[in-house]
Amino acid sequence: MFQVTRRRLALWYTTVTAILLLLFATGVYLYVRMTLIDRIDDTLNHVIEVVNRSLIIQKVPVTEGRYRINVEDSFRNNANGVEDDHIDLEWFDPQGELIWSTFSEPLTIPLHPNRNGETVHLSRDHLLRQVTERIEINHHVLGYLRVSHPWFEVTKPIRQLFLDLTLGTSLMVLCVAAIGWFLSGIAIKPVIESYQSLKQFTADASHELRNPIAMIQTNVEMALAYPEAETQLQQRQLKVIERLTQRLGNLVNDLLFLARSDSGIIQPVYKDVPLDALLIEVIEEQRSYAGQKGIFLSLHLIESSDNSFPTEEQFTLQGDWDQLARLFTNLISNALEYTPSDLNNASVEVELKRIKRDRHPYLKVKVKDSGTGITESALPHIFDRFYRVDPSRRHSQDGVKSGGTGLGLAIARAIVEKHHGQITVESMLNQGTTFTVILPVNSII
Repeated sequence: MFQVTRRRLALWYTTVTAILLLLFATGVYLYVRMTLIDRIDDTLNHVIEVVNRSLIIQKVPVTEGRYRINVEDSFRNNANGVEDDHIDLEWFDPQGELIWSTFSEPLTIPLHPNRNGETVHLSRDHLLRQVTERIEINHHVLGYLRVSHPWFEVTKPIRQLFLDLTLGTSLMVLCVAAIGWFLSGIAIKPVIESYQSLKQFTADASHELRNPIAMIQTNVEMALAYPEAETQLQQRQLKVIERLTQRLGNLVNDLLFLARSDSGIIQPVYKDVPLDALLIEVIEEQRSYAGQKGIFLSLHLIESSDNSFPTEEQFTLQGDWDQLARLFTNLISNALEYTPSDLNNASVEVELKRIKRDRHPYLKVKVKDSGTGITESALPHIFDRFYRVDPSRRHSQDGVKSGGTGLGLAIARAIVEKHHGQITVESMLNQGTTFTVILPVNSII
């Protein structure tokens, strides 16, 4: 499918460029041809002016017309002067009869005194460019001067130009075809990557949805198959179904949030948010879970030495409270999830301080745990959707998968990007992981 699209793109590139090159080559060809013809016509007209000034006019009796041209004296010197330029002269009397010519054999071309600059065919390969001028004095026609120039002065460079343009255009079209194929590959690469990501995302989402639905169906079938089972067993099955439905609800909500975020439907509602108060609230919500696992959860507020702003506002930024709360809830719960409870001095530390970057104020939040850490190969994929560092996915005794859906960090990155911030991760195996979030104090920087 993508190869067909790539071929079509390359074909369109080549076709459009070929048409443009053809139009350009045609324009150049016509321009050069007309330029050569105009140059020859200018030369012929100049010769006519020169010859016209050198004509020797004699007075004759009125019965003979008052004036006549001395042909021998007038054209004797001009004939030698135009031989070097491949120009031939012909003189006709007022009746159009040929009187004198530099051609070795008289031409059988009729005289067209009213035409100026015409191309005549003597044979298939022999053409002439001619200009005819009527010579008169006091409205009395003395005769006609016709000047001819070989057409090969035009055809020879025009033919060479045609060959050069044909060869050049052909080579350009071939080069464009190759470049078009290369560029179409570059252009379609993001489409292929997006398609593969969508395909993987769909497969992962289907897998995440299929497992809890199958388990819900299994527990319901067991309850229907044994309606007289013990009440305690039925209660246990209902609790499993409740946890599975909660998991499905969380998964659907996460997928819906990411879809709306990608499409631009969800936009942060900017208002002043005291980030220190927000973090205190999130930590209070997570403290019971941390206590169950025996993990020390703490918050450190590092005050800035800059006194240019009020102390109570140094941790305030413009952002969306709900989205920021979800961001740090995901990061802190993720840190608690991957910090083993049997580890000595297990802890999750949250640090907040105000910094400056490029003369703009930012708030920097670090979430550091003393957990198992992340392998170096997994770090580039840590924010991918449905990606888990531990693919085995721990199970509880009742068969329900523990842990999240693999969307928490993807949602965290989406929220940070919506707030024009930056999120990074540093980790070492068996030494813990640190997530760093940098958010601008102002919504637009």
